[in-house]
Amino acid sequence: MSDPGSTAERSLGQLVASATAEMSALVHDEIALAKAELRQDVKRGVTGGAAISIAAVFALFSLPVLSFAAAYGIHNLGLGLAWSFLIVGVAFLLLAALLGLLAVAKFKKVKPPEKTIASTKQTAAVLQNVKPHTRTPQDKVLTPAGTAAELEA
Repeated sequence: MSDPGSTAERSLGQLVASATAEMSALVHDEIALAKAELRQDVKRGVTGGAAISIAAVFALFSLPVLSFAAAYGIHNLGLGLAWSFLIVGVAFLLLAALLGLLAVAKFKKVKPPEKTIASTKQTAAVLQNVKPHTRTPQDKVLTPAGTAAELEA
């Protein structure tokens, strides 16, 4: 005697239920993969966004310092307090540039969910190879568009 779970002994309803369950699991796995990839890219985007925001704040803070340095430099024309302000202002700008480069590097790492795209393409290719069941006149299925015409026939 053959295995009770074999395809030959399963009814059409059982086969359809099995295929539906497997398709549902496949779609669920595709969605989970997309979420995981997007979550990783969002983290990178947030890190890059935070770095560029901090760089902008440092650049903004350097403007008053550089303004004071320029004013004191014109006033003193010597190596005094103004040079101190200038050195601090340049240090802020260098720090802002460094954080800006870090932000650009993080933004360049953000990419589309490649694994999900490849997996979805593979699933679509497999489903395209599935041949539809040929219908006999006894298997006539009513669709919303053809319901009235088929009921009259």
